[in-house]
Amino acid sequence: MTCFLFSRRWSHAMRDVTLISLCWFVVPVWANDPQHIYRCGNTYTNQPDPKQSCTLLRNTGQRVIVIEGTRTQGPQGGAPNAGVLTAKVDSTDQRQRDTQAQTVLQAELQRAQKQHAELLREWNRGEPERRDHELREPQKYQDRVAQLRGAIQRVEADVAGLQRELSRLPAPVQTGAKP
Repeated sequence: MTCFLFSRRWSHAMRDVTLISLCWFVVPVWANDPQHIYRCGNTYTNQPDPKQSCTLLRNTGQRVIVIEGTRTQGPQGGAPNAGVLTAKVDSTDQRQRDTQAQTVLQAELQRAQKQHAELLREWNRGEPERRDHELREPQKYQDRVAQLRGAIQRVEADVAGLQRELSRLPAPVQTGAKP
């Protein structure tokens, strides 16, 4: 009798182990059953819209992960200014803004030209004056010359850009007063 109970318990235990191991191996295979993935334009979906021309992607053994990009703010769609209310600016306000912009650009241009003149003075036609520590270490002198050359090029580009912006501004309108 003891042997019979032992074998009966054993058979139940083996059955349970078999069922658990079967579930252990079968469930992951069933869970990994690949879904159909469709590409509709630039979007991927598993629920295609019948109105769009979607293509079924084959041999996708891996999941498709799409990371949303950043969305731009502003008018959307094909029509310019669609749904955007633009306020008209009074012509005197616009002239005042243009004058302010021109004043700011002129000040920046003068600052950049002054900096350019100082750099050219230090540049000394490609032969900057050597400093005491540069006499002993020529590599430091060469590094400073390269930095000066780069700084001059940057300031020249700034001056050209500021002059370009000033040329785009409308010419200042004279009011009725004579100079």
